[in-house]
Amino acid sequence: MNVENFKYDNVIVRNFAIATALWGIVGMLVGVIIAFQLPLPFLNQTEYLTYGRLRPLHTNAVIFAFVGNGVFLGVYYSLQRLCKARMFSDTLSKLHFWGWQLIIVSAAITLPLGLSTSKEYAELEWPIDILIAVVWVIFGLNMFGTILKRREKHMYVAIWFYIATFIAVTVLHVFNSLAIPVSATKSYSVYAGVQDALVQWWYGHNAVAFFLTTPYLGLMYYFLPKAANRPVFSYRLSIIHFWSLVFIYIWAGPHHLLYSAVPNWAQALGVAFSVTLIAPSWGGMLNGLLTLRGAWDTVREKVELKFMVVAVTCYGMATLEGPLMSLKNVNAMAHYSDWIIAHVHNAALGWNGFLTFGVLYWIIPKIYNTNLYSRKLANIHFWIGTLGMIFYVVAMYFSGITQALMWKELTPDGVLKYTNFMQTVTQIIPMYYLRAIGGVIYLLGAVLMVYNLYKTAKQGVLLREEEASAPAIEPEKSEKMSHRWLEGKAVLFFVLTVLAVIIGGLVELAPSILSEVYSPTKPLVRPYTALELEGRDIYIKEGCANCHSQSIRPFKNETMRYGEYSQAGDYVYDHPFLWGSKRTGPDLLREGGRRSNAWHYNHMKDPEVVTPNSIMPKYDWLFRKKINVDMVKDKMYALRKVGVPYSEEEINNYLTSLKNQGQTIVDDLKSSEMNPNELYAEWDDEIVALIAYLQILGKRIENVDSQKEVKND
Repeated sequence: MNVENFKYDNVIVRNFAIATALWGIVGMLVGVIIAFQLPLPFLNQTEYLTYGRLRPLHTNAVIFAFVGNGVFLGVYYSLQRLCKARMFSDTLSKLHFWGWQLIIVSAAITLPLGLSTSKEYAELEWPIDILIAVVWVIFGLNMFGTILKRREKHMYVAIWFYIATFIAVTVLHVFNSLAIPVSATKSYSVYAGVQDALVQWWYGHNAVAFFLTTPYLGLMYYFLPKAANRPVFSYRLSIIHFWSLVFIYIWAGPHHLLYSAVPNWAQALGVAFSVTLIAPSWGGMLNGLLTLRGAWDTVREKVELKFMVVAVTCYGMATLEGPLMSLKNVNAMAHYSDWIIAHVHNAALGWNGFLTFGVLYWIIPKIYNTNLYSRKLANIHFWIGTLGMIFYVVAMYFSGITQALMWKELTPDGVLKYTNFMQTVTQIIPMYYLRAIGGVIYLLGAVLMVYNLYKTAKQGVLLREEEASAPAIEPEKSEKMSHRWLEGKAVLFFVLTVLAVIIGGLVELAPSILSEVYSPTKPLVRPYTALELEGRDIYIKEGCANCHSQSIRPFKNETMRYGEYSQAGDYVYDHPFLWGSKRTGPDLLREGGRRSNAWHYNHMKDPEVVTPNSIMPKYDWLFRKKINVDMVKDKMYALRKVGVPYSEEEINNYLTSLKNQGQTIVDDLKSSEMNPNELYAEWDDEIVALIAYLQILGKRIENVDSQKEVKND
């Protein structure tokens, strides 16, 4: 037998471990800040540090910086050992690491500046999207190069999940990020309205599936058995878990769009496949937990296993709750409320956070050839992390259920019991404080971990080049076709995984994108004027969609509160769509004409003047900053390329249109009886453009009779 000697690269593992810990602290800190900003709006001190701009920074930091680096940490450590081979290219490893950190820094700069597409989990503008694609391909080349030169014929289950992650994220990122650039910092989605919503939540749900779930299942299948020193409970169950999960997951995205203007067939598919997901998800959870059967003494002794057990349990809870929340009667309660926030953070804090902590506690002593500095500190981290998670999640469950019940409650006469949206907001303020306290506790645990791991590294020496040996793969012998046989065929396995991943996306998205039958293009609204377009971009820049929805469901309580329910034609010219996913404030789809220009002016300058007890921050800078007049023409040309019917005359006369509409609003403000001496503005102020946009929202160009039944839900 020809035994070959080689060395594992632990430097790249160390680098990703440092990045995981560092960005984890940053992402959690930003989360704590925005948690306090909600009940304490005075904490929104500057233009660049408001809730609307920091919220996408928080989600991107914890998903792509903390969890992303955690994925690469686990993959680079486990893949080398599973393949019994050094990573394919040290150069590609370095390019991957530094490229990913450059992406994170770019996000940390651009998002507070308001440079955002507004598409949830995909807010970064097009140059950064291209950089993400390049770096992701570098990672894929390095991973597949390592798999192809492996010294272990059969690919272990963790590698299957790594392969599926690369394939799915590549497809999702490319198709959801398609946009028409206006400048280096501005672009418009090629999709509009209903199409954009379908593509975005096909991406958004599966970013959770294939960035936050499948790679972490790979880490679970490697690190949990390693830490317990036991084999995985069931090889057959892992096969069923993998193939059913990667096939079913991609179909479930439309469950984020129930009771919306999305075609009913797409909603039904989303619900059906979401419910089906319970089986493979729980199969994976049980496979993980049953691996520890008879080893609970080991769990008590090893803190890394404690984190892993709680992580897998949270995975099971989240993957049961998610499908249940996709049922239409449950979704009618949960959607737009803090219930969703509780669900998301049960998974993020428990599944992703705790598994990452467990992996870090296991890897760092290994690569530094030492023992963990303090088991006691690690156990303290475990318990306060658990406590912080409970505070956070329970507070949001109470908040979300309270919101849903108050929004829906009617009097015996059939009218809304709580007509003022602020009645709900003030009721849940204590829960926001409790959520913030839970976040602080969870963050404190992470800080303890960083200190513990730093001291562990200081007392050891990094095994930069860890020596190993393994026999080369012998020439293939005849083997009957089976899954075991397939595991030896890396290219075929890759092709079959591609087919399993993409088929659901093709079935759901192709009809909506390519066929007018399923994608109504009849406009119920006119295209935005030059000033309204600028106002819409300001709305996006300030992150208003983080707190306000623009989608009214066909429920009696919603149509009574907000106006006529949404139809596909309301969104024909919306690039991107702005339906939102949470109502911290009321829905704005039918806001146009409901209040005066002066009301909007005062509301943005000091919300509490017109809405007592409001938790919305002041937007003082909108009254000082001017719109970028020079870019408007380019924006209109870009939108015309994706189907907005701007005529050449409209585009050439954009400046006259801007001045005329802006001056009309300014003149109206001056004549208002609401503090006329203070309502000063000029036609090119950002506040004027924003008012123009708010005043056109939901205004129809024709009266269309409703064809759907309004549900008394």
